[in-house]
Amino acid sequence: MEPMKPMEPMKPMEPMKGSEPWWPQELGQPSSSGGQNGMRYAFFPDKQRLLVETDGKLITYDSGDHRISGVSQSNGQVPSFTTQDGDVNVNDLEVVD
Repeated sequence: MEPMKPMEPMKPMEPMKGSEPWWPQELGQPSSSGGQNGMRYAFFPDKQRLLVETDGKLITYDSGDHRISGVSQSNGQVPSFTTQDGDVNVNDLEVVD
């Protein structure tokens, strides 16, 4: 039986690159973001904007005084967002160009 050969030194790992933001850079960093069921969102309270992307289509909403902290969506229904005043349906928000 032949003796084991010594291991060769390992190459150092390169740091992982973070994913690029999918929202416009001028909005800054969202205070909350997430997604489920093929939909993702990002909320920007300083700009009063909620971005929702569904199947590659991005829609911007005026969030008004709402402070969005989460989302719920069931059985393909329109998402509702958790706010300081309770849930708000995305269809109740104004679309912004």
